[in-house]
Amino acid sequence: MVFLQLRHFNGVSHFPSQVHGKRKVSQRCICLQPQAAVPSRTRRIMESISVSGEVGGAGGAYSYDALKRLDQIWSNICSTQTVQQEIQQVVSSNAGLFSQSDLSDKAVGTFDVIVCGGTLGIFIATALSFKGLRVAIVERNTLKGREQEWNISRKELLELVESGILVEDDIDEATAAKFNPNRCGFEGKGEIWVGDILNLGVSPEKLIEIVKKRFISLGGVIFEGYSVSSICTYENAAVLQLAEGKILSSHLIIDAMGNFSPVVKQIRSGRKPDGVCLVVGSCARGFKDNSTSDVIYSSSSVKKVGDSEVQLFWEAFPAGSGPLDRTTYMFTYIDPQAGSPKLEELLERYWDLMPEYQGVTLDNLEIQRVIYGIFPTYRDSPLPAAFNRILQFGDASGIQSPVSFGGFGSLTRHLGRLSTGVYEAVRGDFVDSYSLSLLNPYMPNLSASWLFQRAMSAKQQSDVSPDFINELLYVNFQCMQKLGDPVLRPFLQDVIKFGPLAKTLGLVMLNKPQIIPSIFKQVGIPVLVDWSGHFFMLGYYTLLSTFADPVIRSLLNAFPPRMKYEWNRYLEAWKYGSGLDYKL
Repeated sequence: MVFLQLRHFNGVSHFPSQVHGKRKVSQRCICLQPQAAVPSRTRRIMESISVSGEVGGAGGAYSYDALKRLDQIWSNICSTQTVQQEIQQVVSSNAGLFSQSDLSDKAVGTFDVIVCGGTLGIFIATALSFKGLRVAIVERNTLKGREQEWNISRKELLELVESGILVEDDIDEATAAKFNPNRCGFEGKGEIWVGDILNLGVSPEKLIEIVKKRFISLGGVIFEGYSVSSICTYENAAVLQLAEGKILSSHLIIDAMGNFSPVVKQIRSGRKPDGVCLVVGSCARGFKDNSTSDVIYSSSSVKKVGDSEVQLFWEAFPAGSGPLDRTTYMFTYIDPQAGSPKLEELLERYWDLMPEYQGVTLDNLEIQRVIYGIFPTYRDSPLPAAFNRILQFGDASGIQSPVSFGGFGSLTRHLGRLSTGVYEAVRGDFVDSYSLSLLNPYMPNLSASWLFQRAMSAKQQSDVSPDFINELLYVNFQCMQKLGDPVLRPFLQDVIKFGPLAKTLGLVMLNKPQIIPSIFKQVGIPVLVDWSGHFFMLGYYTLLSTFADPVIRSLLNAFPPRMKYEWNRYLEAWKYGSGLDYKL
């Protein structure tokens, strides 16, 4: 016991040694001080890397201090203690006219739309400016993109061209890396190769710089270094009070402040997310085999991280900063609860597992930056507008798939629809909460994705095999591959369609019927019953968009303005909610 205790002290200490077959401790008496905790490997790595200043948006911070702050937020989310914290009331309502209020003379700017949060908000702001609206952006940091690349397909980027945000040459300028083919791998089972899926590494720094210049050229105004203090809605305006004292007014405020938006926190009353995707990773130099990517790679079985059992997934992409540079992500889906692994614990596991996954040794890699993030998801997404004149956008709205992390891909898919709808709402003064909620409607294909997140989340103390999730994914991907590109490619880009989904499920049941009892055990009867309702609505929306849409669309011009606006939104909900907006 004496010898064990010596290991926890500083100073000159003498550990056991063998003398004539016996242990011996020096007789010198030395004053010893308690030893500080040994820094984790994650901390040592992160503190050895020079990092630039933080930028807005997910993944915009790389420091160890920022990691600890995010881990504290995550711990608070997971806490089982019922701490009664008063939620900050960011939004309030006033029944009168803004022009008759005491603040009207203090407003330093009046706009059609104010976008709060610029990292992804710059895209909707530029699309609206392109349509002729007067738009301002409020961003608490300098409006610039992060260093770490966004991985996306060219097809998705072309949506930005269609919205008037970019020209095709801008895509080439912002693209830092191109690579093919792309692997879907399942450890110990097999792999499937596809092409042109998430095969571009786009520099957010360059892309946002391009869009920012276009926004300003269109007359847009940016308030950098300003934070939202409060929002007050009036009959004829939404008024934004900035923490720095400025007051701005507009017809509509778009909340693009991300997953942890204070407005969303008020709307949800601080409710715990229904599920969370935790992501860690790094960009490192020293990968000699670096021409292909992994869209998804599933670990063979559930693994222990901290006090939890988790199923680990991987992604890997060549980086544009050098031919030997590669980004690897490790992520998992979990329910937020006491004992859930912290990001730092996941990173410690990542350093153990990543070298084997990529066939390298950690000592031979030069870590450029460490990446981490928390992506909460809610079943009742997208989030309907809770207030007049305020609309959630991007991650704040929950429009992204519950099995994806980061909302850039979903942003490109929905940007044309949303920019057109917002333009019509502002021009027609359809900015009440009901009219705005039509822009974030129920989408059965998004709700149906919840089954996949549940199936990919390891249950604690489960009675299913630890390799079940890997096996289930492999079987599903094999079936989708047999059914061809019209089934596999939309799924890999988070687009769920009724026909392909029904075919895949049918083929799974025919090819691997013995896996069905484990599916029931894994996801649970209540989840399957709930999912069945969304699956039915997915088919119903497909029928409506295919057969009812052409008939109604031919009559739209005869409708009065508000009715026309509403029916345009219903038609969009059917189309996007059934995945029929996606074209190969």
